[in-house]
Amino acid sequence: MGSGGTNLSPPMFDTLTDRFDQIFTRLRGHGRLGDAEVDEVLREIRVALLEADVNLEVVRNLVEAIRARCSGAELSKSLTPAQQVIKVVNEELTATLGGEPFRVQYASRPPTVVLLAGLQGSGKTTAAAKLAHWFRQQGRHPLLVAADLQRPAAVEQLRVLGREVGASVFSEATNPVDVARRGVAEAERVGRDVVIIDTAGRVTLDEALMDEVREISAALTPQYRFLVLDAMTGQDALGTARAFNEAIGLDGLILTKLDGDARGGAALSVKHVVDRPVAFVSTGERIADFEPFHPDRMASRILGMGDVLTLIERAERVYDEDQAADTMERLRQGRFTLGDFHEQLQQMKKMGPLQSLMGMLPGMPKEIRNASIDDRDVARVEAIIRSMTPAERDEPALINGSRRLRIANGSGTSPTDVNNLLRQFKEMQKLMRSSGLVGGLARGAARGKKKGGRVTAKGGRSFG
Repeated sequence: MGSGGTNLSPPMFDTLTDRFDQIFTRLRGHGRLGDAEVDEVLREIRVALLEADVNLEVVRNLVEAIRARCSGAELSKSLTPAQQVIKVVNEELTATLGGEPFRVQYASRPPTVVLLAGLQGSGKTTAAAKLAHWFRQQGRHPLLVAADLQRPAAVEQLRVLGREVGASVFSEATNPVDVARRGVAEAERVGRDVVIIDTAGRVTLDEALMDEVREISAALTPQYRFLVLDAMTGQDALGTARAFNEAIGLDGLILTKLDGDARGGAALSVKHVVDRPVAFVSTGERIADFEPFHPDRMASRILGMGDVLTLIERAERVYDEDQAADTMERLRQGRFTLGDFHEQLQQMKKMGPLQSLMGMLPGMPKEIRNASIDDRDVARVEAIIRSMTPAERDEPALINGSRRLRIANGSGTSPTDVNNLLRQFKEMQKLMRSSGLVGGLARGAARGKKKGGRVTAKGGRSFG
């Protein structure tokens, strides 16, 4: 659960994003779009969605909704026909993903009780701890209840995770229903305002599992019944969602392992199939890799248009306000150094795997967005910078052949590695100055902290 390790999994929705990128690139080459051109585009979109393992009915509905809006009635004079089609696809994709983000409403009389259900291996116990961490970020005081008495070591796993996120864990060696009921009573006794109940799972759906979840749900009448689904199981996840929804009446879904889902079929299908929103998504192994699901932001990422708001929100949680202001000033003066770069690397690593951040940047070239970023490469870069003197970090032009050899020996690398870093840093300086990337993140983070809350600015989006 630490922040280290390598990140070589494919980028989120990689397959679908690449296909849309190819479709829209060809689309921009058309001066006008007649019915024949629209039909061709829709055929390609249909194939792309089916290849991404999206439910057939969802594909059919989405394609028809796009066709209806691209018939000519909605064409805007301010956009080219190609831009208009892209805009329509973005909006309909957002609607398919759920439209509005899920909003947690707390019980008028605490505690707010959240029941987590799911199959074994879906990441349910880890999701419980991540959800507790998220509630703590909202200023709440959650209690975790380990009601999974079926799986060996499940209770101890939750205790370990609870300590990591700073949340107490309640459990007893009785039966799941009693544990859940007494857990709520314990929360009331000690003044916890949120209770998260981790129930048992099975390898497959069976009546024993469903009966147990039904009993716990009936005994507690929780405010929220969330199903934890492994996004990588694709169409299988839809059958699981249907079964749990029929058994206990779900309020929402938590998708785990979304960072490893290169296709995206489950995320795009589940809202339509069970008519329940995706509430949260888990996008990595770390406790912090967990966030509310925003359909509009996810649609933007799928279409390769980035997700700046989520990027700024992550930056808000990790950037120091004074350091952010100093970074902006250095960028304005063109004084961004290797020392500054090292500090920014430290901050950005706290925001999540660097490869996932690339997918949130609008206009990022496909080659960079899809490049595999190994954390060991980042560690090598940090070692090289740490082996430099302060003067060398401030002025890389000082680094001659002998200095290069000394830095390489000190960092356990080669002079070629040092040369490559210096060349790439010079290119990156140009990119940062032209895009304002670090300054924008730092500015958004500082603004959010001054307001004492989440980032509230509207995100701009390009459809060209």
